[in-house]
Amino acid sequence: MARTVWDSSVGKKAVMAVSGIVMLLYLVVHMIGNLKIFFGPGEFNHYAHWLRTLGEPFMHYEWTLWLIRVVLVAAVVAHAVSACQLSRRDLRARPSKYVHKKPRASYATRTMRWGGVILGLFIVWHLLDLTTGTVHAGGFQEGHPYQNVVDTFSTWYGNVVYIVAMLALGLHVRHGFFSAAQTLGAGSRTRNRALRAVADVLALLLTAGFVAVPVGVMTGVVS
Repeated sequence: MARTVWDSSVGKKAVMAVSGIVMLLYLVVHMIGNLKIFFGPGEFNHYAHWLRTLGEPFMHYEWTLWLIRVVLVAAVVAHAVSACQLSRRDLRARPSKYVHKKPRASYATRTMRWGGVILGLFIVWHLLDLTTGTVHAGGFQEGHPYQNVVDTFSTWYGNVVYIVAMLALGLHVRHGFFSAAQTLGAGSRTRNRALRAVADVLALLLTAGFVAVPVGVMTGVVS
């Protein structure tokens, strides 16, 4: 039965919706945690350490963090595979252009695919920069996330990559949240306006919250 659901377009859309909501919940929590950087290195580094001890003593050191990572990786893969297969299925269904042009879609709708590619590449760069330190500028310091963040956003390219990715994230969330609500049956003629408003607010708050960190470093508020 699971294979039958997965093979259907409705099933793939449902997988996209659920995995998208999982990632959205993570993004909200991650943004709130990032904003702790404005309270100084002690507060931010303590928060990073707390993430690794979450669930102790029942869970071993970093076990909860790795469990969260596994769930996120599964959500990202499921989301990306579903999106790719739905896109290919859509192209096969209409190999030639429509005779009459369809109404112009919103900017977010028309850039969802490219936005997903940008975000996928950003995730790889972000992990190599602040998790493994492979491409980190200024000398990666294990156990000193505050200084590592300041180092990253003290470079022009670190700011450009991050801010462009967060703008793409905002557009993706704005369209994706509403689409997920429709897929999961939450939408209706009376609720659609409220759902669009929630999508707009979520996109704005997430974009502003994440962009606040590099702006804080650039302006010297975080140093």
